[in-house]
Amino acid sequence: MSAIDSLPPLREVIATHQLSARKSLGQNFLLDLNLTAKIARQAGDLSDCDVLEIGPGPGGLTRGLLAEGARRVLAVEKDSRCLPALQEIADAYPGRFEVINGDALEIDPLEHLTPPIRIAANLPYNVGTELLVRWLTPKDWPPFWQSLTLMFQREVAERIVAQPGSKAYGRLALLAQWRADARIVLSLPPGAFTPPPKVSSAVVHLDALPEPRFPADAAILSRVVAAAFNQRRKMLRASLKGVSPAIEDHLNAAGIPPTERAEQVSLEAFCALARELATA
Repeated sequence: MSAIDSLPPLREVIATHQLSARKSLGQNFLLDLNLTAKIARQAGDLSDCDVLEIGPGPGGLTRGLLAEGARRVLAVEKDSRCLPALQEIADAYPGRFEVINGDALEIDPLEHLTPPIRIAANLPYNVGTELLVRWLTPKDWPPFWQSLTLMFQREVAERIVAQPGSKAYGRLALLAQWRADARIVLSLPPGAFTPPPKVSSAVVHLDALPEPRFPADAAILSRVVAAAFNQRRKMLRASLKGVSPAIEDHLNAAGIPPTERAEQVSLEAFCALARELATA
């Protein structure tokens, strides 16, 4: 019998440990082990990688990651109610699974994991976007992670892979696509979760690029993109007025019409503007 087969069904685990999902923690549990295994496979070959998982809950995806051969898994779980259920998995996979009871926003993975590192998670809805932005905007690049395989609300997933001209295109798309290859690899209906959320979900896989797609200063690019999309209906000469008093000159020098709106401007053009502003 394999280690995963020795573990009780997830519904039994939830009943035994009274793990009702808490809305305040953004919890929606994924109990279908066929689906969790499918998500784990989207993370790629894990045999020579440590894996960081955020918000494992009762451990459905955790089981998948370990069964797919992850060298080691570190799970960060804020909800202490889940710890006994996760300990059962640790006992079944001795030496390969560690749980930290804490806040993912406050933990340094490099204190616990050895590169290469991949991140795979059914992210709690209330911190998912914040974590993604942090992982995409470290001071140094390449980052500590090789790839991200993350579950989001479908709407957020579409914002990550959006192209210019679409309503979903914005800051998240630019930050993700500047430094990574991003694609949606799996879609899940509300009924796949317990309790079912009101929206569909999707898994996004991002591979870190060795260097950004176009040269730009990260801090300047982030500031420009945030200002541009904060008032996305305005022309750039108006929305970026606070970035530089000579913004029209900088836009023209970067080859961007000052009357353009943010959603029409490509990543390459935003990077050109960031470089132009860096010389001002």
